[in-house]
Amino acid sequence: MILTLAWTLPLLGALLLAFVPRWSAGGPRLFATLVAALSLAMLVWAWLGFDSGGPLFQHVLDVPWVPSIGVGYRVGVDGIALAVVTMSALVFLASIAYPVDTKGQPRQYYGWMLFLMATSLAVFLVLDLLLFYVFFDLSLVGMYFLIGRWGHGKPQLSALTFFLFTFAGSLALLLAIIGLYLSLDAPSFDMRLIIEQQPLAGGGLYAGLVFLGLMLGLAIKTPLVPLHTWLPQAHVDAPGPASAILAGVLLKMGTYGMVRLPLAMLPDTFQRYALVVGIIALVAIIYGALVALGQRNLKRRIAYTSINHMGYTVLGIAVAASFSDNLMAKQLALTGATVEMVAHGLITGALFLICGSFWQRTGEYDLDYYGGLAHQAPLLTGLTVLAAFASLGMPGLAGFVAEFQIFAGTFAVYPWLAVLAVLGILITAGLFLDLLRRLFFGRLPVHLGQFTELNRIEATVLGVLGLGIVIIGVYPSFLLEVIDGASALLIGGR
Repeated sequence: MILTLAWTLPLLGALLLAFVPRWSAGGPRLFATLVAALSLAMLVWAWLGFDSGGPLFQHVLDVPWVPSIGVGYRVGVDGIALAVVTMSALVFLASIAYPVDTKGQPRQYYGWMLFLMATSLAVFLVLDLLLFYVFFDLSLVGMYFLIGRWGHGKPQLSALTFFLFTFAGSLALLLAIIGLYLSLDAPSFDMRLIIEQQPLAGGGLYAGLVFLGLMLGLAIKTPLVPLHTWLPQAHVDAPGPASAILAGVLLKMGTYGMVRLPLAMLPDTFQRYALVVGIIALVAIIYGALVALGQRNLKRRIAYTSINHMGYTVLGIAVAASFSDNLMAKQLALTGATVEMVAHGLITGALFLICGSFWQRTGEYDLDYYGGLAHQAPLLTGLTVLAAFASLGMPGLAGFVAEFQIFAGTFAVYPWLAVLAVLGILITAGLFLDLLRRLFFGRLPVHLGQFTELNRIEATVLGVLGLGIVIIGVYPSFLLEVIDGASALLIGGR
């Protein structure tokens, strides 16, 4: 029941905002923040009641819905889902509380934010494959309207591109889900049953096609090169908080889906293609870092670093799926991939909120427009430095914990992939140091004389995300213990 409350509370909140027309000026934002906080509290409660040494899925609720085709209302979490969904709820809370120009439509804006929160959390909580697809698709609707109605530049074109690309991926995912469903002796959409039965074990062309459909749909969402072209412009034109959710939460649906569907349900087939997936991940790592380095637009640069970091996550998943009999290395890589999802959500969420603060003050993302802000806005400078150093993998911060495990696991299985992927970290370090130099150091331009420091709410929200980044970096065991149990069962339970 706790998990059901976690995603239905935002949905009820969205309905109230939609159908109750009279709100005070700041009412919708305050109401949405309280609802998001309650939803996060439900997940923290679920975390406190989670047994790391217990069964794979816990807090399970299974209610028959359409028994004739095997559909049920099924929710539950393993350690991987619990970590990702709790991070997602925190990023939503931060994004909703963060100041933004709602263009005179706060009730509609926060209504769509809560709708997007409900559908996104449900993706990570459901254990029914059909419901997973339904919520996976519904999340597109919320983001489409947030970009199209509250974005800037060419928001409607960016929203349409985002929707068409990711919807095409969803259709590939749907075909694969139908193929997987029909392969069962007793057709059911119960994820636990499919994981237990391993219906397409042994491979073959049919299994390969189902795997291809799943991976294609999830790779567009992640996104992996060369299926990433919808992402940069969507980020540039979206409002800052929507960008934080897009990078922090929606991209994780792709990598989380790779763990929950092909890795858990088609491990034999994934083994055959693990090296290919690992090579594609390496291309995303190097390509994302190199292209980010060449960007003058602040938001576009951070968007390309997301492609780079999602490459690390997919590399860890590919290692976990490999032929290697080194179970410790595979578990290390899978745990690292999950920590990377959590760390990237917090870090990039903070970076895109910071981008929103720059836009609110100047309406400009061009890095050449800025400079010398370290004395003008020291708090903004400090929090940006923290997030940037975490993103480039500095020890003591969340990004290092994730990348160390991914690289350690990869080195034991595909050492040449690990060596080449290290180049991505080197380039990322260069691009973030260059970004900090161009924003905050040197002489302050005359036109930035009135640039204001972060206000109290901005500083509090970014401070909370920064605290999470530091806690995971300094004391990661609270997170690793929850994830390790699920990783061990997924790797060793075959």
